This record gives sequence, C-alpha cells and structure tokens, in this order.
Amino acid sequence: MRKVIFDTDPGQDDAVAILAALGSPGEIDVLGIVAVAGNIPLHHTANNALRLVELADRDDIPVFAGADRPFTRRLVTAEHVHGATGLDGPDLPQPSARLREGHGVDFIIDTVRRNPEKSVTIAALGPLTNVALAILKAPDIAERLEAIVMMGGAYFEVGNITPAAEFNIYVDPEAAAVVFASGADITMLPLDVTHGMRATPSRIDAFRRIGNKAGAAVTAMLTFSETYDLQKFGWDGAPLHDPCVTAFLLRPDLFESRHINVEIETASALTRGMTVADYWGVTDRAKNAVFVRSGDADAVFALLAERVARLP
Repeated sequence: MRKVIFDTDPGQDDAVAILAALGSPGEIDVLGIVAVAGNIPLHHTANNALRLVELADRDDIPVFAGADRPFTRRLVTAEHVHGATGLDGPDLPQPSARLREGHGVDFIIDTVRRNPEKSVTIAALGPLTNVALAILKAPDIAERLEAIVMMGGAYFEVGNITPAAEFNIYVDPEAAAVVFASGADITMLPLDVTHGMRATPSRIDAFRRIGNKAGAAVTAMLTFSETYDLQKFGWDGAPLHDPCVTAFLLRPDLFESRHINVEIETASALTRGMTVADYWGVTDRAKNAVFVRSGDADAVFALLAERVARLP
C-alpha cells in the first residue's frame, strides 16, 4: 500500500483525484491533506478539503492549511474556471470537521521523517509552494520521499494560463524550481497527458449512473467546471487534469513516460513558469523528472468511476 500526502488546491479536478484515492483504501493510504493557495485562496481550498473528506465519510483524515501565497509573486487564482468557492456545482454542506492545528508544511516534514525512508509519496495537485517550503526547511526529506507525483507543466501543449505556462507552475515558478532541483524522485503529469483525458458526456454520465453521493457530486463538479474549457478548446469534453495523479498512483501501466531533464523558467516576463523539457535529450543536463506524455483515457476514466463508486 502506498502512503500518500495530498498537497492540493481544490478545485473540482482536485476533488475527483482525492475522492478516487479515498475510494482506493487497499492501494492508497491517505496520511493527510494539506491545502495550498492556487485555484482559489487558501481559506477556500482548506475548507474544500474538509468538505471532501466529509463527503467520503473519512473525516478521520487530518487536513491542514499550508501557504496562503507564492514565494515572491502575487497570487493568481482561477475562479473563472472553478467558481467563487472552487467547488461550485454540487451543493455540498459546510464541514463540521475542523482543520488540524499547526502548519501544513510542518505536517509534511514530520510525516516524512516519522515514516521509513522511501515510504511516503507527495501527490501534488496545485502550486508547489508547500512542497518547496518543506524541502527548504528540511532538505533531508527530498531523499527520504518515495516520490513526488505531480500535475503540472507542459511541453508539447505549452500553456493554459499563458501561451507558455501551465497554471500550477505559473502561480509559483520559484517554488517549482526548488522542487525540481531538490533531487527528489519526481513524476510530472503535464498538459501533454491531461489534455487527452477529456470528460466527454458519456464519461461524466458514468459517474452519474453510480447512484451514490460522491458520484452525484463528481457529476455536478465536472458539469460546472467544463463550461470554460469547452468554450476555450471546442473539444468534445474538457481536460481532466489532477485525477491523472491518482490514476498514475493506482495504474502507472496506463501511461507512457520518459525520464528527462526539466527546468523551470523564472526570469522571463514572456515565458514565466514554462517547464523547459529536454524531451529529445539535446543537452547534457541531468535527468530529474519522469515526464508522462500520454495515457489510456478510456481506462483512466473507468478506473476513476470504479473508485468513486466505492464511496458513500
């Protein structure tokens, strides 16, 4: 069983990733959830994490608040995609559970140190601010981690918030640069794979047909959040980004990847947040990330629906 800390900024797609993991207790032991500012400000992302664990009847899972702003930048958010709360769509009640005391960064450090080496994975679904702060505060955890499996970046699909940058990296490129230089085992699921994971009407309907609370919530989330992307891309379904992390944790065989060097652009005003991926090996820079290029979309959506079906 894989021990996982979710670092997240929910966000409807984050919500599906977390719910699918909570529906996989035989394979994923969710040690805790740490909220970060990203899709929406921190007070919303932390509250949304609490709403999700209660939806799954798993309020035993500790939820912590982390960083409320990027390292050096003004926070950029995405209410235009996710709505004012980040989980617009379903009518989820306000949580009765409360955030745990302490900072989420300290929870990450303490948890990684408390567990055996190479036994804890960070599933990073938002900007990498918390992860970078933890590494800077406790550099030893980079080698103690089993892996950092993250949604972020792009190469062939370039950007979704600017012409050159993917949102999670763009929000805090300095934090991303720290993480990619840390020596940790990193797997990134960029837009290059997530743009192929399209929530078509039939795939959304599979969640509706489950008939449980979680399936109904996922249906409402995806129906709401896809509106922006359907207008933007004109595709038959909106990309489903963050659940690719959970799917990869469960079934890495569903994806194709390559071990390469990835550097983060922090200086250029034009390409801030770009993940410069040496996909063709044209430099001698050290390989520091597994770059996931593609995946089996039908199998991924079937897996996600199967796991959400196990929830209340």
